[in-house]
Amino acid sequence: MPVHTIILCSNSPRRRELLSGLGLRFEVRTMQGVDESYPSSLKKEDVPLYVACKKMEAYLPQAKDDELLLTADTIVLIDDAILGKPSDREQAVEMLRLLSGRTHSVITGVCIACSSKATSFSVASKVSFANIKEEDIEYYVDNYHPYDKAGAYGIQEWIGYVAVEGIEGSFYNVMGLPVQRLYKELSTF
Repeated sequence: MPVHTIILCSNSPRRRELLSGLGLRFEVRTMQGVDESYPSSLKKEDVPLYVACKKMEAYLPQAKDDELLLTADTIVLIDDAILGKPSDREQAVEMLRLLSGRTHSVITGVCIACSSKATSFSVASKVSFANIKEEDIEYYVDNYHPYDKAGAYGIQEWIGYVAVEGIEGSFYNVMGLPVQRLYKELSTF
């Protein structure tokens, strides 16, 4: 039976928005308590792909034969340190201070699978931030509450307008889903 229903396995409103932008019909499926841990020996740039595939392992057993599942994970990497989602205001402010005036990588791992096959890939983008004033960091955190975003920022929000000096690679990857590469992979899947 051919795969015809795309299932986005994600709570992310940005991933829903980006997948919608491709003009594809899809459904959203989420699960609580999916293990996103990874071995400490894993190279940092490989973490998002590892976690995306681990998420797929959790979702795939519940998939129907006519479903194509999509999982993803995004990290911000600076100084060989992974910046995930901040747990609170203080951590969000610290992350933005660390990114201020510097270039970091945003890496998204994506896994696509159905009952008969799977493929996965990762995409990296480099983002350069201008120096950000402390009051601007606090304004952003207090007004945009970036606690559900890797690195404590959304490039499509106010901070992206005032702090991003340049991007090398996919803008949409920085938002959380490299849609150009995803479309290419889906076309050949």
